[in-house]
Amino acid sequence: MTEHPFDRTSANADFDEHSRVGEPLSPFARFAAGLRRTRMALGDRLAGLLTRPRIDQQLLDELEEVLITTDLGMPTVQRLLDAIPHGLTEPPALFSFLEREIAALLSVPETPTPEGHPHVVLILGANGVGKTTTIGKMALRAMRLGKRITLAAADTFRAAAIEQLEIWGTRAGAHVIAHQAGGDPAAVVFDALEAARARGTDLVLIDTAGRLHTKKNLMDELKKIRRIAARTLPGAPHETLLILDATTGLNAAVQAREFQQALGVTGLIITKLDGTAKGGAVVGIVAELQIPVRYVGLGEGVEDLQPFEAPAFAAALLRRNA
Repeated sequence: MTEHPFDRTSANADFDEHSRVGEPLSPFARFAAGLRRTRMALGDRLAGLLTRPRIDQQLLDELEEVLITTDLGMPTVQRLLDAIPHGLTEPPALFSFLEREIAALLSVPETPTPEGHPHVVLILGANGVGKTTTIGKMALRAMRLGKRITLAAADTFRAAAIEQLEIWGTRAGAHVIAHQAGGDPAAVVFDALEAARARGTDLVLIDTAGRLHTKKNLMDELKKIRRIAARTLPGAPHETLLILDATTGLNAAVQAREFQQALGVTGLIITKLDGTAKGGAVVGIVAELQIPVRYVGLGEGVEDLQPFEAPAFAAALLRRNA
């Protein structure tokens, strides 16, 4: 994982199956808890396959059905099954292999983050995916690392969104730049970047209105925001992160594909994983679009927004005991 200006790098951290009492939860333990519903859908059925004496066609057929139920998507499931070595004969070895393969599918290289001060992150997503809340959690993470933060309230279509961002800004000690509801979002971004540069801000997070990817005029507005950001601060935005709602399963890939084509998404944030049994959709989306996951939302708390780690996620998805 690329080290970002507002995040601790944890790609090389080991993960244990169980955290010791009094110590912070490991990535594996956090992912296992957040993927509880997906694990419940998988657990008993996978455990039953593990008790089989050997790998045969019936086991592979049942495995295919189980994996499909977690919304990995047929192309990804077929890719995994086709990759199984012919020499494997025992089910435990098969599941160890699948865990490694899923981790590999999720380990998409990140686009190198351009240098820039302040570091500017544009946040995109459809209605209801949790953009403003996620931005608030990211701001709190950055604040705890001693970063100075500016939040740009470029969702000018909803007065409630501006108010919500201001509340998060107060919690994180962040400076919030906002105009009146109904104003020009690009003008908000211009003012936010000018203010951030003048104040010596480390990080700018740009909130945008929830928008349907099929609405051309709204996508054009996001392109305008990008142009204004680049004109105001060369190199900005340094990251363009798309938030997807895990409860929509593989349907989120449609949104991601459209945003990627129009705006060049550099990373994904997957929210609401704790509220769905479709956690496998993360694998299918990443395998199809080759966009790396930056964060996952595993609950309502601030600590439940976690940097993504492919090996820990794959292990939490497949291992029954956690």
